[in-house]
Amino acid sequence: MASTNDLKNGMVLKLDGDQLWSVVEFQHVKPGKGPAFVRTKLKHVLSGKVVDKTFNAGTKVETATIDRRDMQFSYMDGEYFVFMDMQTYDQLMVDPKAVGDAANFLIEGFTASVAQHEGSVLYVELPAAVELTIEHTDPGVQGDRSTGGTKPAKLETGHEIQVPLFVNTGEKVKVDTRTSDYLGRVNS
Repeated sequence: MASTNDLKNGMVLKLDGDQLWSVVEFQHVKPGKGPAFVRTKLKHVLSGKVVDKTFNAGTKVETATIDRRDMQFSYMDGEYFVFMDMQTYDQLMVDPKAVGDAANFLIEGFTASVAQHEGSVLYVELPAAVELTIEHTDPGVQGDRSTGGTKPAKLETGHEIQVPLFVNTGEKVKVDTRTSDYLGRVNS
């Protein structure tokens, strides 16, 4: 248990039964008259839904312990993703629902942050950007180059993104894992 006076960004609270909410931002408010309160913006750990919630100052809230560890993606076992803990070398099978959109950017050997609560995996978080190879893209047409247009390109993971016309098959590119945006070519 913690008091609303002790809230910090990133802290995970257990509210409404067993739902886990992460504190995105908080603000202590002391109005001219009336009691002080804490205005918070909370993000649901599993769904990502963001809500505003107000607590009276000093109210007790239940905190949840989230164990975040860097793990290396090893391989696919059927539909499950197998990650290896880099310190203990234990293998962990992760459900595709917990991996979510991170699956679009995972290749063997990538390190990801795996968050667990009471033994169950909540989510898998990748770095903001990853470097992947373009598996296939059509060549850019000569007359299109001045427009700054884009074309579809298939990454080595099978995920499709939009890239500038000058990018070719076999090139390594940097991709934003949150938005699937092309960030630039990687010089080898």
